[in-house]
Amino acid sequence: MTTAPLPAAELSADEARRIALRAQGFLGAPDRRAGVRGVLRSLGQVQLDTISVLARSHELIPYARLGAVGRTTVEDAYWTGAHAFEYWSHAACVLPVEEWPHFAFRRRAYRDRPHWGHELSPGAYDKVIAQLRDQGPLTATELGGAKNKGEWWDWSDAKIAVERALMHGEVVVTERRGWKRVYDLAERAIPQELLHDDLDDTECVRRLVRQAGEALGVGTRADIADYHRIKAEQFDAVVEASGLVPVTVAGWGKPAWADPAALATEPRGRHRTTLLSPFDSLIWERPRTERIFGFTHRLEAYVPKPKRVHGYFAMPVLAGGRLVGRVDPAREGRTLVARQITLDGPKAVPAVARALREAAEWVGCDSVSVERLNHPELAPELVTALG
Repeated sequence: MTTAPLPAAELSADEARRIALRAQGFLGAPDRRAGVRGVLRSLGQVQLDTISVLARSHELIPYARLGAVGRTTVEDAYWTGAHAFEYWSHAACVLPVEEWPHFAFRRRAYRDRPHWGHELSPGAYDKVIAQLRDQGPLTATELGGAKNKGEWWDWSDAKIAVERALMHGEVVVTERRGWKRVYDLAERAIPQELLHDDLDDTECVRRLVRQAGEALGVGTRADIADYHRIKAEQFDAVVEASGLVPVTVAGWGKPAWADPAALATEPRGRHRTTLLSPFDSLIWERPRTERIFGFTHRLEAYVPKPKRVHGYFAMPVLAGGRLVGRVDPAREGRTLVARQITLDGPKAVPAVARALREAAEWVGCDSVSVERLNHPELAPELVTALG
């Protein structure tokens, strides 16, 4: 006799929003004792990116949840003591070292396909492995140079070889030094109890789907699969066994799944007021951000300047569990400059001012200036609020 499945839980749009905020660390008191490493374990990944305005994105993400944690503290939390590694997940990400076994499916997939079209000279791969074994952790420059004399994608043999070894899992990025990757052998950098690839693809994907569901709290198939760039068919094959439960969310119009622990208690607590990196997992997927917050956001760093609407690196402002505006920041000496501020209305002024003051203090600025405001009539009120 078969048991009928439990009916899907029904959530209001507001309940789903609050569940998502709590799961992402923005509702309720943060776990300060766990610190940056706790944020990393909870999120399951922190995205890396080359753009640095206030700070790089992997610094902004724990800051947004914990407040003014020291920037050196952030780097140390990631890179000291074999607590994390860098690999391709949602994009290039810092990942908790405990997740190393669950990316075996991706390492196997990379071994079975050409490496980005780069040709590799005979013996170059073995030479890089031997250098790392003999000399310890090295950058691509120290391995023999990252580039040939052509364009930026014209990698040297050493760079092609070490990146291939990274994708295959024989090499690990153990830190970023001046934004350069530092490579080491996985056998030396990953704890021995985790250094195995014996989990099959199904078990790896099942774990990552569950982890993504826990980190998001509630999400559609696209939300959850996109978190670690899992293929839709892989998601479909494991979601029933993942432990996530089916739910319906008012207004979403799509099937969704939730972390059962997220449904067990009502999300309550203090809301965080902060600037958000565009690469923050709370908002990195535009359709989800629009669905949950009714807020359309686009990173315009790669948009020609005359076509930008909100600015080069416009950072959404989170306050009271809502996205209430945007700030395009820059730094000039000890002044945080808001090149452009977009407010949803007068009620957003105190929150935006608070977020700017805290961000300025965090990056060592002692003043804030505003260049453009979409509601010029609110400028006096904003300047007063900024103090």
